[in-house]
Amino acid sequence: MKRPSDNDDTPVWSVAQSAERYGIDEWGAGYFSADKHGHMVVIDPENPDSPRVSLLTVMEGLRERGLEPPVLLRIENILDHRIKVINEAFTRAMKDGGYLNRYRGVFPIKVNQQRHVIEEIARAGSAYNHGFEAGSKAELLIAMASLESHESPIICNGFKDAEFIQLGLYARKLGIDCFFVVENPTEARIIIEQSRALDIKPLIGVRVKLSTRVDGHWQEDSGDRSIFGLSTARLLEVVDLLKEADMLDCLKLLHAHIGSQIPNIMNVRAGVAEACRYYVDLVREGAPMGHMDMGGGLAVDYDGSQSNWTHSMNYKLDEYCADIVDTILEVLNPLDIAHPELITESGRATVAYSSVLLFNILDVTDSNPLPDSSMDAEAPASDSAAADSTESTVSDLNEDPQILRLREVRDSVCPDNLQECFNDANFYREEMRDRFRRGTSTLRAMAMADNTYLQIIERIREELPNVARVPAVLQDLSESTSDIYYGNFSIFQSLPDTWAIEQVFPVLPIHRLNEEPTRTAFIADITCDSDGKIDHFADPSGQSRTLPLHEVRKGEDYFLGVFLVGAYQETLGDLHNLFGDTNVASIRITADGAVQYERELHGDTIADVLSYVEYQPATLLESFRHVAERAVRSGHLTVAERRTIVKSFTESLGGYTYYENI
Repeated sequence: MKRPSDNDDTPVWSVAQSAERYGIDEWGAGYFSADKHGHMVVIDPENPDSPRVSLLTVMEGLRERGLEPPVLLRIENILDHRIKVINEAFTRAMKDGGYLNRYRGVFPIKVNQQRHVIEEIARAGSAYNHGFEAGSKAELLIAMASLESHESPIICNGFKDAEFIQLGLYARKLGIDCFFVVENPTEARIIIEQSRALDIKPLIGVRVKLSTRVDGHWQEDSGDRSIFGLSTARLLEVVDLLKEADMLDCLKLLHAHIGSQIPNIMNVRAGVAEACRYYVDLVREGAPMGHMDMGGGLAVDYDGSQSNWTHSMNYKLDEYCADIVDTILEVLNPLDIAHPELITESGRATVAYSSVLLFNILDVTDSNPLPDSSMDAEAPASDSAAADSTESTVSDLNEDPQILRLREVRDSVCPDNLQECFNDANFYREEMRDRFRRGTSTLRAMAMADNTYLQIIERIREELPNVARVPAVLQDLSESTSDIYYGNFSIFQSLPDTWAIEQVFPVLPIHRLNEEPTRTAFIADITCDSDGKIDHFADPSGQSRTLPLHEVRKGEDYFLGVFLVGAYQETLGDLHNLFGDTNVASIRITADGAVQYERELHGDTIADVLSYVEYQPATLLESFRHVAERAVRSGHLTVAERRTIVKSFTESLGGYTYYENI
């Protein structure tokens, strides 16, 4: 890539150019920006004119407090604001449309089960009677213990045994609107049995299997082959069971979920319209109903493209709310059916924006070719000796035929022959590799050939701007010669969706945004796995396999942030290579722009992760002491050396699982 020289008229790189290149204003949703110093900053959404908070300054503050990268940063102001805007948008849509009932949202605990997150949602949501959705007994216990308002509902989804139902009935006894959403007739029978045994009247809902299919990755959440919901026949079986038990008056909720992260607003309208038809006929069956839960689906625009691509959305929050409300009104008003209380389970849109993963770059493998002068022209004596036994290898590498051909290609590169030079370079390099595999060339010759090949590619890249039409084979040249930036984190622990479903998250430096990023790279983590990399990035022109980054300066930290990671990533993370939970910090921005470090949670120690895989640290230490003692007896260690090594082993057990500067 060309770099401006001192005599260039190239304008100085601006923060605005970085903001455009990384799409900050598009995906940032008003929560993130770049300041004049080139720092990524957080904007307090309730006080947008107050001083902005630099993420680099926050990271430095965390280090001073003993939290090293990688760090998962939670920003409580953003979480509070998400709860507020979702609730207020629905309330506004209802008022504008003449909707004669209320909205109560619920947060699906599975989206982020961390205690600090749940507690903050309960606190901020209490003003709106915002509740929780639970899909297991453990999640139900969290919901029952966390709600700050008895007006906040609990929606119970998933398979439910007798114990699960007993817990939910006890929540009813406490005065909580706890709904059992029936997924199959067997569940309805257990609810009938347990409610009679405890003499507690349940609130029952039914989940229907919609035929409406959605765009995006989660389209299997709906349609005939969806694993969730009641078919029409099973739905009527449940209705008849309730009638026989004289409990149809307990059926008060319809639940429908057409998919997570719905990118296309047209799918929302179609799904709500179909759900309303089920609602109408359940009312006609004699059920009191009164509540409609339209599930999740409110998307997050991860790439900022405002499109119907899987990781984006072609609508705004207000449009989403208005379309749901208006569709219900269009179906129910002509039939003179009362408007139900509306519930949604917008988990991703609630928490995604509030978390950022911060990590430092540990090393870089670049694709820069070396100058010829730095490559040894003559093989050393040992190489020459080896060459004597290899007929086709010459000691003077500068006279190697393949290297000479590659240099001829390099020196002939011009705008008129870029594809020809690219083809020739690949041919001659492959011939050199074939010779090396057969043992008729040396390592030094191969290294010189590889370096000359990189020189050719660099010259081709420099000429591409001078070509009117870039050949197809050269359009992805920057990807094939990109650098590798090694980040201090684990994909599998902190960003599992990038590996599992090729989720695109916004990734960019949190500083130096006033400098031009002159390198193109993908990001590798520190696990020993070829899947441990980020190589799908949002790009202003679409999607890219590389990311523009800055040269890493010797002796300076280079920090990157991965944004919008608050949904699912912590819960789904695993222990690949025994890299554990990262350090976590929660901050709150005050009205005057100051940072309050609300909560600090140190990540897993090595002892912690060993215990997760059935190693007791004390037992492991004792075993190592025996290993060290054997080494003393065999003469490999002195007693003093044994003490030093055992001490180091013991201290490591209490250390962070990630890279540390000692």
